[in-house]
Amino acid sequence: MDKAGGVRGQTVRPGKYARVERERRFLLAEPPAPSSVTVTHVITDRYLVGTRLRLRRADFSDGGCELKLPQKMPMGRTGAVQGLITNTYLSPNEYDLLASLPAAVLSKSRSSVPPLGIDVFGGHLQRLILAEAEFTTDEEAQAFVPPPECVAEANLLRDLAQALEDAGTSPRWQRSVHR
Repeated sequence: MDKAGGVRGQTVRPGKYARVERERRFLLAEPPAPSSVTVTHVITDRYLVGTRLRLRRADFSDGGCELKLPQKMPMGRTGAVQGLITNTYLSPNEYDLLASLPAAVLSKSRSSVPPLGIDVFGGHLQRLILAEAEFTTDEEAQAFVPPPECVAEANLLRDLAQALEDAGTSPRWQRSVHR
């Protein structure tokens, strides 16, 4: 197996367990007006060092909690296709066990303002506000016109996500690694 996933020399394809993830992200100057928000939850992402795995905890305002282990594998395409994503849902005990592994940690508050999910980051990314829209087809992604409050399309986020996934090898992220 190689770090990108799959068996060396074989292409990773969407299928029974992995789906294509299509999204566009946009930089915002300020958080959404509270009156436009339909749902808010707090997300803690733990990017497990040396892997493409992200341990996610999402705490909802109704007291509910979702624990999952997504794996994102880039496809090397331009445009809205981010790559393939696979999610495994976890029990609290499984989450706690995996949370003991070294990871780069990000926290954010996600607000739903249809058709966008808007993330207001905390910690070392405080003041970063990103909106993202997800799509089922390339045509939907290309046709999407972002609302006027979107300052710019945030294509550099792929570099940020890659840096977080490679946290164990990038000195600037070493400060964010928690054991």
